[in-house]
Amino acid sequence: MNPHIPASRSSVRRALTGSSFGTRLFLALTAVVIGCAVSAWLVASALAPGIFHDHLGQAGIDHNSSQAAHVEEAFTWAIILAWGLAVAIAVLLALAVSWYITRRVQRSLTAVTTSTAQIAAGRYDTRVSSPGLGREFDELAVTVNELARRLDATETTRRRMLADLGHEMRTPIATLDSYLEALDDGVRTLDDDTRQVLRSATHRLGRLAQDITAVSRAEEHLTRIRPVPTTTDALITTAVDAAREQYDNKGVVLHSRIDDSVAVTVDPDRLGQVLGNLLDNALRHTPEGGTVTVTSTVLDDRVEITVSDTGEGIAPAHLDHLFDRFYRADAARDRRHGGSGIGLTITRALVEAHRGRIRAHSDGMGQGACFTVELPVARQ
Repeated sequence: MNPHIPASRSSVRRALTGSSFGTRLFLALTAVVIGCAVSAWLVASALAPGIFHDHLGQAGIDHNSSQAAHVEEAFTWAIILAWGLAVAIAVLLALAVSWYITRRVQRSLTAVTTSTAQIAAGRYDTRVSSPGLGREFDELAVTVNELARRLDATETTRRRMLADLGHEMRTPIATLDSYLEALDDGVRTLDDDTRQVLRSATHRLGRLAQDITAVSRAEEHLTRIRPVPTTTDALITTAVDAAREQYDNKGVVLHSRIDDSVAVTVDPDRLGQVLGNLLDNALRHTPEGGTVTVTSTVLDDRVEITVSDTGEGIAPAHLDHLFDRFYRADAARDRRHGGSGIGLTITRALVEAHRGRIRAHSDGMGQGACFTVELPVARQ
């Protein structure tokens, strides 16, 4: 065995490994075209002479005659010229088409590679245009663009979260620092009022830490769900009764309309938390004299529980981000009015843990908002 053969194969393999996908594709298509041409030539060379001589015999022409020799020579040259020209043209056309396709594919892959590298470098506004090479490449472009959009939204939310955390922590920390300094200087004494202020500041920090932990556990599905059979009527009635006093105190009318109560298998406490968050959110954004309505509608094997209000409404630009952690449609509001920005995030995580979906809709500012929870109906 020639010892240089493995080395040459290794060199070829290394050369192919370092080459681009377009080069590999073009070489593969070239090999296929040449292989097809050689195969066609071999098949013609193997079959044509036998068929030719068979027909000479049927025509009564002696194979050894000068007439047969001239006919065979003419046939041979005709085969060589016709097949050679046809194969050459076919190979050239196939190579041209292969080169064109390879260039298109290579250009599209280069664009995707460049875009993903830019996205990895933090340029989340990068987008890939559709290459027009078929459904799979179009789906690839759409997927890359969606990835960039979500990373952009995540980065925006992360920055907002850090800003919110800094803002939320600044006030209680400043309060603790000033009161402790006042105690050290003797300006204040550790009386009941001072204890209350210090305790309130520490409770606020503790509540913020609990919020962060709660949203992380909920999003990672670490919140334990204990599903039991119940009905939509029971869920809605319990949630509405629990929120009734708060609504009465603010002067907001709370209605419930259950078209058809159906059986569901859910965790009543967690679904009560979901409806409670939605009712609190609706109350927060509905002025005195407004109305909040809770409805239940059955759609085949799903049931929809909707909480709609006549309040401030939601701008279209905010609808896609309402369930992002620490997102607040109105960044100017403080926590007391706008919430910490995690209630809807926890709500979505709990709904999805029940194999359900939640969506928000609003016709715009001043047009109210509608939150719909979709859950699977229990199988009988």
